[in-house]
Amino acid sequence: MNTLRTFILMTLLTLVLVWAGGAMGGQSGALIALVMAGVMNLGSYWFSDKIVIKMNRGQPVESGPLFEVVQELCQRNNLPMPKVCILPGNTPNAFATGRNPEHAVVAATEGILQVLTREELLGVMAHEMSHVKNRDILIGSIAATIAGAVSYLSHMAQWAAIFGGRDDEDSNPFALIAMMIIAPLAAMLVQMAISRSREYEADRGGAQLCGNPYYLASALRKLESANTRAPMRRVNEATAHMFIVSPLRGGGIKSLFSTHPPMDERIRRLEAMTLG
Repeated sequence: MNTLRTFILMTLLTLVLVWAGGAMGGQSGALIALVMAGVMNLGSYWFSDKIVIKMNRGQPVESGPLFEVVQELCQRNNLPMPKVCILPGNTPNAFATGRNPEHAVVAATEGILQVLTREELLGVMAHEMSHVKNRDILIGSIAATIAGAVSYLSHMAQWAAIFGGRDDEDSNPFALIAMMIIAPLAAMLVQMAISRSREYEADRGGAQLCGNPYYLASALRKLESANTRAPMRRVNEATAHMFIVSPLRGGGIKSLFSTHPPMDERIRRLEAMTLG
């Protein structure tokens, strides 16, 4: 169901792009924006592991409890061994990055080793390995490319409105204004919905990889509580969606724009799972 929902959301995001391109400059406008956004995001995608790890000041490790847990998961499930990194900071959290399973990185903060039991750590890293296995970084990059193209078209429309863009008889100024306001917001909301859908899928996949959904459910409770009390410091908002729980403080209307699904629902789904 989550995979089908991701497909539907990706289709919807593409339709937003087509509509925005049609309002701005027809199919050629959408194509130009898509190509430009694609070039920018391709570079980010190809070097995402190095960029994100450096942004979060991660250091590679080849021993210790985090490395051993990841190694156990990979051996048990016949998965390629990713690079393992430790991030400075007492707030417990974790993420995965990399362009494919053969070039993946899983990382966790120093604080996660102080808060979680070994079983809970197994559940968290299984969640991250599920992201790697399902190539969620690729899905996120495609979504970012299309959303970026919509945003670029919106900026083009603003400049066209200021300096006098299309003045042919078929031009609809109301459609142009609507595109400037609605299209970027719609693209952002759909992109975030895709991210939330993939989190549910990674929870389910992680429970299967580690063999017990309660490991991850218990860990999520602790991680959510810790990040609510003391959000991570010096975290870049551009990478916030990658973490297993949101490292940013937010609530109320901000939850609408969250890249993470409600924690209560994630835990409920995990505890309702039965592994055959």
